[in-house]
Amino acid sequence: MTPDEYCRDRASASGSSFYYSFLFLPALRRQAITALYAYCREVDDAVDEASDPAIAGAKLDWWQSEVERLFAGTPQHPVTRALAPHLAAYGLTRERMLQVLEGMRIDLVQTRFLDFPALARYCHLVAGVVGEMAAGIFGLSVEATYSYARKLGLALQLVNILRDVGEDARRGRIYLPMDDMQRFGVKAADILAGRYVEGFARLMHFEAQRARTAFAEALADLPPADYRAQRPGIIMGAIYANLLDELARDDFRVLHQHVSLTPIRKLFIAWRTWVFGPPARMLRSAESAARERADW
Repeated sequence: MTPDEYCRDRASASGSSFYYSFLFLPALRRQAITALYAYCREVDDAVDEASDPAIAGAKLDWWQSEVERLFAGTPQHPVTRALAPHLAAYGLTRERMLQVLEGMRIDLVQTRFLDFPALARYCHLVAGVVGEMAAGIFGLSVEATYSYARKLGLALQLVNILRDVGEDARRGRIYLPMDDMQRFGVKAADILAGRYVEGFARLMHFEAQRARTAFAEALADLPPADYRAQRPGIIMGAIYANLLDELARDDFRVLHQHVSLTPIRKLFIAWRTWVFGPPARMLRSAESAARERADW
């Protein structure tokens, strides 16, 4: 199996929404983004699949050394070997790849976030930085496109957090900001026990508006000159915006179940977004989304 085949299998086996946005890319860009996605999966699984934090930390140490080997021209892992030909062409930097590992290390030492700024920093490291690298692979001509990519990464990660509240709780983690939980009268013990207390749905709708604001701000920041090139990222956003709507329609009953879209629906959303552009829910002004959040 070649390094590219390894990464392709890693991406398709995950069933991730990101896979569907890759389908419309030219071959070289598709290979590069698939390898980047595989890197993110590998380091994320190093944390999530290890029962012992010390083992997870050792795995991340290995990946940190592997990133150094990658940029020294001697990668060992199939993922980094697949990434190597694309570093210069798409502006993939050692600093950004190490920032992703920094975000993963937060999961080893921190299971709560005091407020949204603390959560936003974590989201930047594990998703915003990835968004920046992905934007480089998709193609950009304007520096402002990085701002779009960071905000899109924040929006996608917030949706992930809302979808996975129950799953994360079973690992002892709660990503919802503690000050927001206090505001809505939701205790950590309730989430860890899977109890849908009175304020839980209102808390989740409030956090959902943060994601919608981030979607709106991301698209507002995207320079027209780079819109066409960045359509794969917009496809990701469209799929996640639809997923967020599904979660909201079910009043965020996520403590006991994992909600997802079917592969056929993801593929249809990807095709529709590629041809017709993002759905209207992503195009609302940031001010409108922020006002809705304030209502909660």
